[in-house]
Amino acid sequence: MKDGYIDFANSNVGAKLVNALGLPKPMPLERYQAGQPVVKGTVLVGGGGEPQMLEALAGVFQRIGVQTLAHERLPQWVAVANKAGLTTGRWGNNGQPGEKVKALVFDATGLTDSTQSDALYWFFHDAARSLLPCGRVVVLGRPPEACTSPRQATIQRGLEGLTRSLGKELKKGSNAQLVYVAEGAESQVESTLRFLLSPRSAYVSAQVIRIGAPVGDNVAPANWDQPLAGKKVLVTGASRGIGAAIAECMARDGAHVIALDVPQAQEGLNEVAKQIGGTALALDIGSPEAPQKLVDAAKADGGWDVVVHNAGITRDKTIANMKEHLWQLVMNVNLSTQERINEALVESGALKTGGRIVCVSSISGVAGNMGQTNYAVSKAGVVGMVQASAPIFAEKGITINAVAPGFIETAMTAAIPFAIREAGRRMNSMSQGGQPIDVAEAIGWFASPASAGITGNVIRVCGQSLIGA
Repeated sequence: MKDGYIDFANSNVGAKLVNALGLPKPMPLERYQAGQPVVKGTVLVGGGGEPQMLEALAGVFQRIGVQTLAHERLPQWVAVANKAGLTTGRWGNNGQPGEKVKALVFDATGLTDSTQSDALYWFFHDAARSLLPCGRVVVLGRPPEACTSPRQATIQRGLEGLTRSLGKELKKGSNAQLVYVAEGAESQVESTLRFLLSPRSAYVSAQVIRIGAPVGDNVAPANWDQPLAGKKVLVTGASRGIGAAIAECMARDGAHVIALDVPQAQEGLNEVAKQIGGTALALDIGSPEAPQKLVDAAKADGGWDVVVHNAGITRDKTIANMKEHLWQLVMNVNLSTQERINEALVESGALKTGGRIVCVSSISGVAGNMGQTNYAVSKAGVVGMVQASAPIFAEKGITINAVAPGFIETAMTAAIPFAIREAGRRMNSMSQGGQPIDVAEAIGWFASPASAGITGNVIRVCGQSLIGA
């Protein structure tokens, strides 16, 4: 569904009225178009203490092909960048800002004490106003739980407050993320930086991503524009809405998609599969025989590389008014079915070593929602399943992650009463709803063969929704 308020608020007449009344003024978000560069502009690099990610960053930026600048308090970046063959220079002089930039990247891995927080202040104080519209901020730190001292853990945990606040302050379609990189996992950051710095992450903001040692082999795609080339991807609930967008995104990125939905959705399913050159598979995944049927289908196909659990249902009632069968139906389809399918595909080897499982949760599972106790339990359960399964599946060389969408413009949200729909759209840092492609892009990042260092993560695609923040 189109949000006409965005066009109105950015028109000549509308902008004057919106500004006069102090209403939200959402900026149209830049979204990825095939073939465009990762970053359309310059990246400003900063750091504090003794930054430990600079060489890894230089290597990634060189492969991406971006121009960088060094903040005046990080002069060592020039030498590191030049060694990597990057075009670079210095930004700012004597406290005066330099040119406008598209992204800010701060290496906070060297911060070991809260007294070093001034480095964060100076970099973002100097550069915040120099970020172009739809800009990107990425802060790199160390996982607090792995720090060697309480003081180091303290300042590293403080980075979450920084990025969440920046996400709310930057406006103009910009976002901010925190990436905790475990020691020894510096080489695993490329797929994450490519996602976070690009328009693919348009509706993701204030998220905390953890990168660790690779699960199996971390394989850089031969062509980053088609990272899923040669891969076979199962997408459930693929006949419409978010599921159809996921299927289209996976196909765009080179995958052969097995698009699955219930037999009642056969017509829409066939149309999606035809459009993307995929395979339609009509199956009720909630049935007891579904896991074995999927194992058989996968093995007949030579095994699958990625499973995307998008299928889900709602049956909304307050718990006092809810019938038992509505509770059981939602729990079975949204959660128990995923558990059974994952176990069957992994244990049988039908999901290949190096495989990816990506689940769709919801902010309802993070914050709860009135009249959705069954749905919230199921979606919170998805989070628990991902976190508990990650170390177990890692032994098989398989990662598992989840996305948790917020308000996404679909036929379902279009049917919500006007006042509630508008609240859902505006109650986030971007003052607008997301698009199905925003969810699909995040899933594509998790699905990439180059994302082996990412497992057990749950990332909200919600524009930094105030609900559950």
